[in-house]
Amino acid sequence: MIGTSMSSNTPLRQQFLLDPDVIYLNHGSFGACPRPVFEVYQDWQRRLERQPTEFLWRRLEEHLAPSRVALGELLHTDPQNLVFVPNATTGVNIVARSLDLSPGDEVLTTNHEYGAIDRTWRFLAGKCGLRYRNLELHDPVTTHEAFVDEFWAGVTADTRVISLSHITSPTALIFPVAEVCRRAREAGIVTIIDGAHAPGQIDLDLEAIGADFYTGNCHKWLCAPKGAAFLYARPELQDMLEPLVVSWGYQSEHPSGSTFQDYLGWVGTRDISAYLSIAAAIQFQSEHNWIGVRAECHQLVLQARARLLELIGEPALLTSEPGPWLAQMVSARLPKRVDADHFWKRLREDYRIEAPVQNWNGQPLLRVSVQGYNTADDIDQLLSALKHLL
Repeated sequence: MIGTSMSSNTPLRQQFLLDPDVIYLNHGSFGACPRPVFEVYQDWQRRLERQPTEFLWRRLEEHLAPSRVALGELLHTDPQNLVFVPNATTGVNIVARSLDLSPGDEVLTTNHEYGAIDRTWRFLAGKCGLRYRNLELHDPVTTHEAFVDEFWAGVTADTRVISLSHITSPTALIFPVAEVCRRAREAGIVTIIDGAHAPGQIDLDLEAIGADFYTGNCHKWLCAPKGAAFLYARPELQDMLEPLVVSWGYQSEHPSGSTFQDYLGWVGTRDISAYLSIAAAIQFQSEHNWIGVRAECHQLVLQARARLLELIGEPALLTSEPGPWLAQMVSARLPKRVDADHFWKRLREDYRIEAPVQNWNGQPLLRVSVQGYNTADDIDQLLSALKHLL
């Protein structure tokens, strides 16, 4: 039964700190940290406070290395290809601000991208004159092959960078980024993949994906504490990256041999406890058979999609077939008459349901996230609320 720990038969909801009076269908926004992982996180914070100088100055790399190794194993890449960042948006910013782009150079993405990344590129477009283009994709999407062909048809002679989500934030679609990266490498186009929602929701092999740069959150679906994310860079491109904050790692007095690690690994005083808790999050999911949990969540997502289709009709759909496109989230269009902000407020205040409703390309869109602590009853209550509100 979904919502139950398969290793102990303990309801997974009890393993999380979430308000029991709220039906929480919004894991995709900020994640949720299990109690055992949060306890590890707090233990690291206490260790830091006992001797901050020893912890942060003399033993920083000693503390960070095991987390980097554990994450490298999960992501199938050398740990030296990874640096920790507080969130995926920071990872994209590091890469975007390091690129040498000229007026007229094009950065290509889609109309499914995350708002903070859109803003990042628009900000840089205003500063250096690059062209940022959101390719409007037809929907409902059909096959991965059709997606790649349609997207690649938008590439021009001016395209220098492809910035793409692996799993889109507003529409919850898994994009076939590996094939896009393969074509881009052949064409000499830089690829930046925003995998904010990928770690812990789908299997990840960064070397197989083949992106030049990949950034992902560990505090979402991997269930690490807030402020834990990573940036991956192919070895031959690591030296081109510049720090957003210049600190002691720049022209280090004790260089590690990797400017990538030196420049980006130490940016001044900050609590690194979230980074150090990533291994505990990986262990928690392993101990609770998260492969099985994810599979059950996926089935519940498919059931939710079918019921949303029955309630709203064909206009709700963003995919013709859900299988290759969805994992633990699903988005559906609501009728155009719906005021997104008011609808979201009604869900929260009248029904105690947390599930985001936002305007996407002029269309109100509901997104439902299903994590191991959710049950079929949560979906029942959501659908009951939707029937009343619609």
